[in-house]
Amino acid sequence: MAKPYYGGQAVIEGVMMKGPKNWSLAVRSPNDDIVAIDEPFKSIADRWSIFKKPLFRGIVVLIETLVLGIKTIVLSANLSLGEEGETISHKEMIATLGLALAFVVGLFMVLPFYLTRAASSLIENRILFAFVEGLFRISIFVIYIAVISRLKDIQRVFQYHGAEHKTIHAYEAGEELTPANAAKYSTLHIRCGTAFMLIVMVVAIFCFSFLPTTNVLARITGKILLIPLVAGISYEVTRIAAKYSNFWLMKVVMAPGLALQKLTTKEPDESQLEVAIHALKRVLETERAQTPDV
Repeated sequence: MAKPYYGGQAVIEGVMMKGPKNWSLAVRSPNDDIVAIDEPFKSIADRWSIFKKPLFRGIVVLIETLVLGIKTIVLSANLSLGEEGETISHKEMIATLGLALAFVVGLFMVLPFYLTRAASSLIENRILFAFVEGLFRISIFVIYIAVISRLKDIQRVFQYHGAEHKTIHAYEAGEELTPANAAKYSTLHIRCGTAFMLIVMVVAIFCFSFLPTTNVLARITGKILLIPLVAGISYEVTRIAAKYSNFWLMKVVMAPGLALQKLTTKEPDESQLEVAIHALKRVLETERAQTPDV
């Protein structure tokens, strides 16, 4: 029986770790305690077997990751504030997400389109247009990450991101989950969401090359409709890279994503490793109680 993958996400003052059937969120509270929330995870793929097939499973993973990610970020924000802090309401979160979505569309879809069209005199076909637009998009993404990585609060999140990766490395190496053992490992991981996003942007270049280049609304609509296909292909690339990570070609494919993680991960301190380990231990205990062979 193949060993299941475990992964996670850095949140506000904490880490969420997820297994096949459960997830656990651990957050450092204002009084320096670690508070945790555990919940079962039910995938759409468990109900509809078609979503376990190649391409389709990538779509499900993307949607479920986004939903769970948003949920745990909200939970971590409220837990990190403590009992005396003012919690974030659902209306405030919806408004924030709406603004964030508009920002993403504007920065990574609209802006690259107009930058590319401004150079239209040098571009003669759709494939070249998509390639140049993709380069603009990737450049904007890297610059954006580099800028926000200098913010103090974001640096804390990136430290927890590093703690998450180190903890997963220690687990996958069969080490006892302690801060000292986890600290030995790299903050970079081949299955990281940062690497996945970069793969998405590269795959998008090819998928978007068939879209019209003269109308921004038509092109953005086409991109949104093609997101499931892009996500599906990108997920399969990531799975293959993880499975054959020692093969030289996979190392070449994943090298840019690993390099980008040097911006999105920072060296964590011992207390941050404790939080990540706490989250992983809790989800492992729950998974093993349900499936003794895990």
